[in-house]
Amino acid sequence: MPSEKKISSASDCISFMQAGCELKKVRPNSRIYNRFFTLDTDLQALRWEPSKKDLEKAKLDISAIKEIRLGKNTETFRNNGLADQICEDCAFSILHGENYESLDLVANSADVANIWVSGLRYLVSRSKQPLDFMEGNQNTPRFMWLKTVFEAADIDGNGIMLEDTSVELIKQLNPTLKESKIRLKFKEIQKSKEKLTTRVTEEEFCEAFCELCTRPEVYFLLVQISKNKEYLDANDLMLFLEAEQGVAHITEDMCLDIIRRYELSEEGRQKGFLAIDGFTQYLLSPECDIFDPEQKKVAQDMTQPLSHYYINASHNTYLIEDQFRGPADINGYVRALKMGCRSIELDVSDGSDNEPILCNRNNVTTHLSFRSVIEVINKFAFVASEYPLILCLGNHCSLPQQKIMVQQMKKVFGDKLYIEAPLPSETYLPSPEKLKRMIIVKGKKLPSDPDVLEGEVTDEDEEAEMSRRLSVDYNGEQKQILLCKELSDLVSICKSVQYRDFELSMKSQNYWEMCSFSETEASRIANEYPEDFVNYNKRFLSRVYPSAMRIDSSNLNPQDFWNCGCQIVAMNFQTPGPMMDLHTGWFLQNGGCGYVLRPSIMRDEVSYFSANTKGIVPGVSPLALHIKIISGQNFPKPKGACAKGDVIDPYVCIEIHGIPADCSEQRTKTVQQNSDNPIFDETFEFQVNLPELAMIRFVVLDDDYIGDEFIGQYTIPFECLQPGYRHVPLRSFVGDIMEHVTLFVHIAITNRSGGGKAQKRSLSVRMGKKVREYTMLRNIGLKTIDDIFKIAVHPLREAIDMRENMQNAIVSIKELCGLPPIASLKQCLLTLSSRLITSDNTPTVSLVMKDNFPYLEPLGAIPDVQKKMLAAYDLMIQESRFLIEMADTVQEKIVQCQKSGMEFHEELHNLGAKEGLKGRKLNKATESFAWNITVLKGQGDLLKNAKNEAVENMKQIQLACLSCGLSKAPSSGAEAKSKRSLEAIEEKESGEENGKL
Repeated sequence: MPSEKKISSASDCISFMQAGCELKKVRPNSRIYNRFFTLDTDLQALRWEPSKKDLEKAKLDISAIKEIRLGKNTETFRNNGLADQICEDCAFSILHGENYESLDLVANSADVANIWVSGLRYLVSRSKQPLDFMEGNQNTPRFMWLKTVFEAADIDGNGIMLEDTSVELIKQLNPTLKESKIRLKFKEIQKSKEKLTTRVTEEEFCEAFCELCTRPEVYFLLVQISKNKEYLDANDLMLFLEAEQGVAHITEDMCLDIIRRYELSEEGRQKGFLAIDGFTQYLLSPECDIFDPEQKKVAQDMTQPLSHYYINASHNTYLIEDQFRGPADINGYVRALKMGCRSIELDVSDGSDNEPILCNRNNVTTHLSFRSVIEVINKFAFVASEYPLILCLGNHCSLPQQKIMVQQMKKVFGDKLYIEAPLPSETYLPSPEKLKRMIIVKGKKLPSDPDVLEGEVTDEDEEAEMSRRLSVDYNGEQKQILLCKELSDLVSICKSVQYRDFELSMKSQNYWEMCSFSETEASRIANEYPEDFVNYNKRFLSRVYPSAMRIDSSNLNPQDFWNCGCQIVAMNFQTPGPMMDLHTGWFLQNGGCGYVLRPSIMRDEVSYFSANTKGIVPGVSPLALHIKIISGQNFPKPKGACAKGDVIDPYVCIEIHGIPADCSEQRTKTVQQNSDNPIFDETFEFQVNLPELAMIRFVVLDDDYIGDEFIGQYTIPFECLQPGYRHVPLRSFVGDIMEHVTLFVHIAITNRSGGGKAQKRSLSVRMGKKVREYTMLRNIGLKTIDDIFKIAVHPLREAIDMRENMQNAIVSIKELCGLPPIASLKQCLLTLSSRLITSDNTPTVSLVMKDNFPYLEPLGAIPDVQKKMLAAYDLMIQESRFLIEMADTVQEKIVQCQKSGMEFHEELHNLGAKEGLKGRKLNKATESFAWNITVLKGQGDLLKNAKNEAVENMKQIQLACLSCGLSKAPSSGAEAKSKRSLEAIEEKESGEENGKL
């Protein structure tokens, strides 16, 4: 079968447009018409039919086009009643004439929309130059480079080579291509030329390479960011990295270094430009990975109490198969420790020859000596992480063999064993930083009596306990075992105790004591007492282990228990699948050190958080996550799939995991019979209410009527996402990275008000105030405290209004610039400047600094379109200025209320008792108090962050105005003054920060 011809150059776009295709024409009155659009052969006009107008009027001159926008970014699209049914990625608009009228169109696929947008932008940018695409195509930097590659391999210098040599050469340049596909392409080219020979000419080699190795989605991106050239120069790259990829402090030299490292042609490296092949290599490089490089090392505060971290934990670590029949295997420990696991299990029983052993009690034929296990643990304990390792000891040994265990641990671990007695004066556990390279034993402990050498303690065996509870004659009594003092003394800050209830635990449990919960028990508690579970886990470690009913060693969903603050959720590392994917993905962050700091709302002594939250979290601003699934690369055939031969029909699922309010799933369409480079081009939006606890899982599946087959997945914490165009490396079912198998995506994160569907103008004016959501403070029922919180109501509304007004003003200017909410302010200013600079490069406005704020003033009469844009720009500056100038005052009022409220924290129960509050009413008052404190702290932090963001925006706007030529060019003094103003903003900001410190 001949393969479909790919778009790999401007001439391909032009040829497609000249052949014409059907597009939908959208009108503001909710009407949509099907029209056939073509480009004239002389490239001077666009025509459509049928039309009621005569032929000369049903056209648009290329010379009249001002701008081409991709997406639904005009008033027509925003106000069309059917806009929700139109795919964002298939829509585009052509703005033309002095009044910027729009011709709004929808293609039948995102690919076709991209062809029209790229082709039209190319024509508009080259309108003043003669166009000869077909000739010029042979002289592009890419073709010149391919010719040198061909000539170097053409040893005889005949300008022709064997097909085998050509195939090998293309495979060297692009190792991901299959040999059969390259041979098919050569046959296709030769058949089209009616050739009988299989020898390949230079021209055929170049044609085959371009068609096989050009990813159209990357080509469209390159054309878009290179201002319609066939390559990127250092300035194009710098702008792309700043405005799209979110890279700060980028310099021209850094961009030239990227070009030198990734450009394949000698000419490109010397002249400083990146052609399509070098750009593709760069986008596939680790530098464009979706995972934030900052999170590849320890990036979190490691000095907080141990109970404030999630801890990477394994269950039945000695198993590499299921827990029912699987043999004990030393490799279980090696694998877990190499994966950054910081809590491992040792179930120890009596062995022969006075040697304690580890074995699966369902399969006693294979066992491991305790000594060999701890020697392996000692060897690998701190290979992946320097932070403390917890040994969960399941002790089923007689007293003599317990003493042997102690001797062996002391000998092998030596001074790594943490046996310091906890200090009663402390209230929290030590930090991971303080416990670096220490091994902590978790187990039962005898009462502290120097005369006691041994004693009875309750059995720590979880599986046996579950079996007893399920048996008919279970009477609630626990089995007792004998424990020797030497083993008891090895347990210091992880003493195992039995959970009774939260009220008793909060009163009498010591901070160095911890409870283990079966999955069933933890689920019940999480459902019935979610707030209490979170509060309990602020001070105490809790461990959750899988149900004994999971005889196949399947895994629980760790997210359910992380949402409650449970630190140690033990997983069956030997069982791959979605649950293990979540666990592995979560612990990739913070350098993979096995410790992840929990959100502050789950750590602060006084804060309100419920794991069952179905909506907005108090004091946290929801974010909008925009994900565009662009394409896939080199998807393998699913293992074991045989029904469809080598053909696959892939689609992508995006799963959001987190608190219940954030959990959701969306999927792309299926791409038929394409595993090499399926194009999806679909955009999705998710609201994330608690980003610190959210994870994104990309799953690629093969659409099959028998049952969809797994191809690959990648799971990443929300906090580790990098914005912009990124490649996602896919992992196999067992979690291994698959070579060259990737998803190409675009990621953007905005404030909730900066994303989502734009409201209709008529509605926003009338309903603006009603639509706005204010986080309400709760009534406690104690007048003294309620009166304090009432003082905060007005400042809270002010804080929310200031933030929302600034965000709305920014969204408005983006809309007028024809940009989506996910666009950066830098992109916005570039678009704005293109409207405010005349064809002879003269600005119609000038940057004027007033009180260190960047205003734009007209340099004469300007058209209405520009007036409208300047009014929106002025509003953005005014709202930002108001926030910057008022934020500290309003924040101070909020913080003061929070401090005044906190003064009553210790007395809350006594005050409640005096007022007659008890039982549920007193609990409700305590909960409402925590809610209010959380709201005040959160809104204060959000306002502070908004001020910092506004200050940064003002600096970026000023720099962008200067670089776009919107300052008075003739006067170098004006530019110097502007730079001084920029420094003034920075000085003022740092001065205020120092003053507050």
